[in-house]
Amino acid sequence: MDLLHSWGVEMTVHLQATYGRYEGLFSLAAEVADLRTAYFYFFPIWFHLRRDAALRLIWVAVLGDWLNLILKWVMFGERPYWWVHETRFYGAGPAPSMRQFPMTCETGPGSPSGHAMGSAAVWYVMVTALLAVATEKRCPPLLYRFLQIGLWVLMSLVLVVICISRLYLAAHFPHQVVAGAIIGLLVAVVVSKEKWIYSVSMKKYFYTMLFLTSFAVGFYLVLSAVGVDLLWTMEKAQKWCERPEWVHQSSTLFACLMRCMGTLFGLGLGLGLHPPLYTENEKKKTSGGFKTGCIVVSLFLLWLLDGWKFPSENLMAFYFLSFGKSAVALLIPTALVPRVLCWICEGKREDKNL
Repeated sequence: MDLLHSWGVEMTVHLQATYGRYEGLFSLAAEVADLRTAYFYFFPIWFHLRRDAALRLIWVAVLGDWLNLILKWVMFGERPYWWVHETRFYGAGPAPSMRQFPMTCETGPGSPSGHAMGSAAVWYVMVTALLAVATEKRCPPLLYRFLQIGLWVLMSLVLVVICISRLYLAAHFPHQVVAGAIIGLLVAVVVSKEKWIYSVSMKKYFYTMLFLTSFAVGFYLVLSAVGVDLLWTMEKAQKWCERPEWVHQSSTLFACLMRCMGTLFGLGLGLGLHPPLYTENEKKKTSGGFKTGCIVVSLFLLWLLDGWKFPSENLMAFYFLSFGKSAVALLIPTALVPRVLCWICEGKREDKNL
């Protein structure tokens, strides 16, 4: 593993020395690869354009992120920015020097890469949804073939840039991003075949959330009971990160768990308050202008919510707020915005009738 890690460090050093002018692109790619982008920006758009794709996107993202948490506890995995300081691989010689960035100091284990895993899963869902739309619109075979090739090539390029960005930022080794991308695609393929995710009741959302949380916490307690220190990475991050403010509690595994469960809770509650708009009467009401309005207002409100940061000194309060923020992020596009806009539209119709 030391030899494999050393190759990864050499690649990071090479990327930073050769492609420093693309730092902005790599930073942007890392931001987009965060599942927060899927929850706050991709989901509202898909929810009002193609409901089945939006539900699939959330289930794939949540289950993939939850599985990533479990795999990190099992596979552990070093990160370049601390491994290079602690390894004895270089002997008495100087260790390679790597730059650090605000997104470098992840606090969880490195394998598999959550950014690569989440991006592969989410982009697979979006590409297959677009191809499904093309099929339903009876796109000519030749044009469909070009579209199919173009979308898969675009997805591949996006994943390559995201994986390279994680190496450039010294947050992962190459084998970790490759493993993450492969596992993410497998999760997306498996979950996308399931039909039950489109008709889950609010009660089942709650039971699923309870099961996933109980399993993760129980697994953590079992491993801790047999002497496995699952918080070993936090000390390394705090020790080797150049700036203390770059070590974010939001990147801890329990914070990720709370975000996943908050997302499921918010989706279940939102769909319960505002059922899918697939009835004939609802289809007549949901015009293109109404959907566009829902998307624009939702994205604006979620952009404001995304900018809300809270202190992490009190961990219990931090986890609770992470859960609540994720739940509200799903409630806004699924229930709050459609209900308010419907109420406004109904009020205008009544005024015209008078």
